[in-house]
Amino acid sequence: MMRKCHLNTCPVGIATQNPELRKKFTGTPEHVINYFFFVAEEVRQIMARLGVAKFDDLVGKTEKLDKKKAISHWKAQGLDFTRLFHKPQVAAGVGFYNSERQEHDVYEILDRKLIELAAPALEDGTPVRHELPIGNTDRTAGAMLSGRVAKKHGHAGLPEDTISFKFTGTAGQSFGAFLARGVSFELMGDGNDYVGKGLSGGRIAIYPHPDSHIVPEESIIVGNTVMYGAISGESYFRGVGGERFCVRNSGATAVVEGVGDHGCEYMTGGIVLVIGPTGRNFAAGMSGGIAYVLDEAGDFDKRCNPEMVDLAPISIDDVAPADVLGDHLQHDATRVRQLLERHASYTNSRRAKALLDDFEGTLQKIVKITPRDYRKALLDMRAEAAASESAGMAGDD
Repeated sequence: MMRKCHLNTCPVGIATQNPELRKKFTGTPEHVINYFFFVAEEVRQIMARLGVAKFDDLVGKTEKLDKKKAISHWKAQGLDFTRLFHKPQVAAGVGFYNSERQEHDVYEILDRKLIELAAPALEDGTPVRHELPIGNTDRTAGAMLSGRVAKKHGHAGLPEDTISFKFTGTAGQSFGAFLARGVSFELMGDGNDYVGKGLSGGRIAIYPHPDSHIVPEESIIVGNTVMYGAISGESYFRGVGGERFCVRNSGATAVVEGVGDHGCEYMTGGIVLVIGPTGRNFAAGMSGGIAYVLDEAGDFDKRCNPEMVDLAPISIDDVAPADVLGDHLQHDATRVRQLLERHASYTNSRRAKALLDDFEGTLQKIVKITPRDYRKALLDMRAEAAASESAGMAGDD
């Protein structure tokens, strides 16, 4: 309502990384529960006025609708509502609801097969690896499988690559959504929008089929809003991503060979490496995380939104925040090299290999994007850790 989500100044402490503002958020689950109690009470009162005791008794009762005010409104002139308010005739003893079984495609979706194939891993942790075709009607592949992993192992998931699937084809929307830790998806082909949505510890690697004859670094490999709301895990895309790449990413790592407009929008955490061109408005509302962009043309500053972030070249002495791929602090150069090596390993990217062959030259073209408040918070944490360590050493003395 305040329209300040992108400014890191949320007055109620929700869309912000500022610890002082976060203190202002006083919401609890009990508040939501209480709200629904009020909703239920109001519904009960309306049903009582209508003389109805159960929801089932409301289904199909179009005569209970208050239609006069709407139909007499001048905007309704000329409209025929006969079909909308039609009340079908039903045989005695037959209700208006659940009168025949519906066929739901959810019973036939790809995840049913994935869960079946992954049974040994889900039951006792035995690693499994399979190859399957995939089509653009196979949507949200991996979500139900990850639900099974989470149900038994929680967010901790399984050891890396316990469940590994290699797909061939064009994946439907939300490929690898909510993918759990220990689950790895490899796709030889391309993906639609929302690849890696809500990624939760798993790994995704997508690269073009060798028979496609496309130039990966110049071709779209995944659609819009990729890695939306991802919280952990890693993804590697040999090709260009669409618009709003990593929007609201809060902890995952991603490597891509170019992105469209609004890259890293509203990002609050995680690491993004773009080894290709970007669209306009990069880093709009970005309040956390780190992005690295290969700026070969030297004009990235014209496409970046500077309202909340600072741009700087990579310094060999500049230590980056704790890496999601390890527990220690890393130099930026070390992190970029590691990400390029992993990208080359998982996708066989020629682009990544060429950048590694001339790594010193590559570093000179990399721009580091850091949110100001995020950097300040990291520096404060580092200072506190150093002070604590000094105090501990003094205590030992």
